[in-house]
Amino acid sequence: MRLVATTAILLLTVATGACTDSKVASREATWGDKPADIVCWTYGTQNFTGRSTGKVEYDEGGRISFVDAANGRYTTVEGECRVVYAK
Repeated sequence: MRLVATTAILLLTVATGACTDSKVASREATWGDKPADIVCWTYGTQNFTGRSTGKVEYDEGGRISFVDAANGRYTTVEGECRVVYAK
């Protein structure tokens, strides 16, 4: 009985992770290489506004990275950011 319960929990965990990975992959396939308008704030003060040339990458530390359309440079911004992809 214990083996059955352990196996069920393991399968549920794997299935849940697969759904999450599938949603992330779907979003990246749809929006991954499109330009985006970006606005970021730190402690309520706007510290960046601009546009990416394509994909915006996110990390666990709260930073986003992208190529800035204004100057062509790889840019990293930290803070609370709103990213709106163009259609």
